[in-house]
Amino acid sequence: MADVGELLMSVLSTIRVPKPGDRVHKDECALSFSSPESEGGLYVCMNSFLGLGSQYVDRHHARTGQKAYLHITRTRKAKKEDDGNSGSGHPPKKKPTRLAIGIEGGFDVEQEQYEEDVKVVILPDRQEVTSEDLATMPDVVRERVSLSMAGIMAADSVSHTLQVQQWDGEVRQESKHAADLKQLDNGVKIPPSGWRCEVCDLQENIWMNLTDGKVLCGRRYFDGSGGNNHALLHYQETGYPLAVKLGTITPDGADVYSYDEDDMVLDSKLPEHLAHFGIDMMTMEKTERTMTELEIAVNQRVGEWEVIQESGTTLRPLFGPGLTGMKNLGNSCYLNSVMQVLFTIPDFQSKYVSNIDKIIDEAPSDPTQDFKTQVAKLGYGLLSGDYSKPVPDPGEENGAAEPRGDQIGIAPQMFKALVGRGHPEFSTNRQQDAQEFLLHFINMVERNCRSGSNPSEAFRFLVEERIVCQQTQKAKYTQRVDYIVQLPVPMDQATNTEELQEAERRREEGDSSAPTVRAQIPFTACMAALSEPEILTDFWSSAVQAKTTATKTTRFASFPDHLVIQIKKFTFGLDWVPKKLDVSIDVPDTLDLSGLRATGQQPGEELLPEVAPPPLMTPDVEVKAPVLDDSTVSQLCEMGFPLEACRKAVYYTGNTGIDAAMNWTMSHMDDPDFSAPLVLPGCSSGPGTTPTESLSEEHLATIVSMGFSRDQATKALRATSNVLDRAVDWIFSHLDDLESMDVSEGGRSAAESEGGRDPPPGPRVRDGPGKYELFAFISHMGTSTMCGHYVAHIKKDQQWVIFNDQKVCASEKPPKDLGYLYFYRRVAE
Repeated sequence: MADVGELLMSVLSTIRVPKPGDRVHKDECALSFSSPESEGGLYVCMNSFLGLGSQYVDRHHARTGQKAYLHITRTRKAKKEDDGNSGSGHPPKKKPTRLAIGIEGGFDVEQEQYEEDVKVVILPDRQEVTSEDLATMPDVVRERVSLSMAGIMAADSVSHTLQVQQWDGEVRQESKHAADLKQLDNGVKIPPSGWRCEVCDLQENIWMNLTDGKVLCGRRYFDGSGGNNHALLHYQETGYPLAVKLGTITPDGADVYSYDEDDMVLDSKLPEHLAHFGIDMMTMEKTERTMTELEIAVNQRVGEWEVIQESGTTLRPLFGPGLTGMKNLGNSCYLNSVMQVLFTIPDFQSKYVSNIDKIIDEAPSDPTQDFKTQVAKLGYGLLSGDYSKPVPDPGEENGAAEPRGDQIGIAPQMFKALVGRGHPEFSTNRQQDAQEFLLHFINMVERNCRSGSNPSEAFRFLVEERIVCQQTQKAKYTQRVDYIVQLPVPMDQATNTEELQEAERRREEGDSSAPTVRAQIPFTACMAALSEPEILTDFWSSAVQAKTTATKTTRFASFPDHLVIQIKKFTFGLDWVPKKLDVSIDVPDTLDLSGLRATGQQPGEELLPEVAPPPLMTPDVEVKAPVLDDSTVSQLCEMGFPLEACRKAVYYTGNTGIDAAMNWTMSHMDDPDFSAPLVLPGCSSGPGTTPTESLSEEHLATIVSMGFSRDQATKALRATSNVLDRAVDWIFSHLDDLESMDVSEGGRSAAESEGGRDPPPGPRVRDGPGKYELFAFISHMGTSTMCGHYVAHIKKDQQWVIFNDQKVCASEKPPKDLGYLYFYRRVAE
């Protein structure tokens, strides 16, 4: 065996010292979830600074020729027993006093203590070089290797910078109204105690408006507690933006809310603003819980949280393949829940996990930035069982605590960073909507599966919309692709209306002991609301060339292999404040949607003529402003949306009324050109842009991957100013026009047709019977999608299993009535 010193000298030119900006992966393998704590430790390439687990370092060496690696191993230290330990062997947890993670007073995040061993390893023989060995080597070798080792160990690892070590929900910004707040000289003076709402006499949750001194109650919470919204109504009537919560004022500050900015804020002039109404901030004492304390209480309260997490029973921990927990990276439970469900679906398993060796062999030089590699890594981590092991107990009293299902699990740091990169929400550490993330991930799969199998096809289905003009009874048919069924919640169909009304009456009377009653909504009522015809009051009929009334009916043009149903629990109140409906729905284990299959044009039914609304262009083809319903545009503007966005909403919904325009606005708020000026199809979209300008190759490839030809994709993009989302909508509403076009390049060719009959153009969708069985559901706890917690329940071998981040247990009482997203699979007949 060659001398170690000679070996190091031979590879010295490949050993680098990390510079600012270098990505150092010293906490996690790029191809697996191995870490320095794993068996075999972690090998960091001293040239590229990629981390490799013991099972992949030889493969990396063979592929790249790199020989020098820094081998890092960590072993967990035994915890010292504290004097205040509870009888179970665990120290008592302090009650959180701050809405934060990893900060004094916040929710506790245990920090493990480790002993670390670091040495250089030379491949292929894995010869080790310790710090003592380096001391005897030539200066040039010792200095270069020592600097590289020290640089790698001192650098912030990529996973460390991505992981949430601290999160503070109390960080507030200075209000833009604070410096120049207008205060009325109306002689109002506020006593130091005994406050009541001036409208309803409520004595809790009382706020004072800092402009006129009005003392009113706060908002009503989703569960019926809180106030009666009188402070909010006062702002809507007057526009006075800032209010302070009475009872939270101390010499250190108080809770100040800005209705205009819709957030808790700082008021640097609060002492002066309070003194205006006779309140001496320096003498005040706290008598009410702050909003932060209330939020913490909500996050710990018994009720929805306890039921969904099955906290009232001792759950049996499960370990093994397909039963791997995922660490919460700080508000990442939405991602954890969605990915746990997706990797129970055969399409995702076969695409990413079955081919993992091939995927890793074909991975680029930096696999941390490769979508396919990171999805395969996550899928294998969840399904292999390699990480589904109990957290080792460093204490002496093994088995003293009740089993809670805590696992070593996996931390999807690289995956989260990759799928969230560039996204305004998923790149942050804030809580997100699981349904929005599911669609975002499906969209990424679509973009990365333009060739080969596409697992997203498991969810893809076609929706047929039939609009019938009530004046002529002529119909119009359009189709669109979708991945999720959004199920409305008809609150007026609750079966316990009397209980709800009684609880509401007692609450309005100030009865603090009034129980919280959850509305019981039949699933059949939700399905009826989905399938019943919708009345369009401002429909422009091409048959009569005028606005009239129409009905719109929605049906399934195809049934997917796997059906996702979203319960529309999150809605907007009359004041456009987001709220969550606290409902229980008896969602069935089996579902038959056969009665909702689309039938297409009926025998003898006449179609509405294909005529555009009047006139968008003059006879000389000069582009004029579109004819828009000014009243609808005005209503949208009054809700706070940009003028150009409102004009586009009315235009793209064909002047069909406020409801359709509002729906378009809500679904396009994230478009990059949401507030850009309205550009008519086929006309210039800006300086230097012409209809013949080259279109986005990425947009073309995305549409072609859905089964359309390049010519059809080109036509759709040209008609919609090269905007992908609109092009997809356009192409599904013009399928009849596209049938006459030649199918080419990526679409179906004539040779693929049977009997000389070409299939109609459209996306590749699977179809079959509309009978399904429930196999998973994701539940949400909290007041809105932007806060709270997500948990997944998945049926494994006829046993319901709860996946609550790192806890994986056999479910005793799966709360199927409280779900948010439900996943069904087709039942083979």
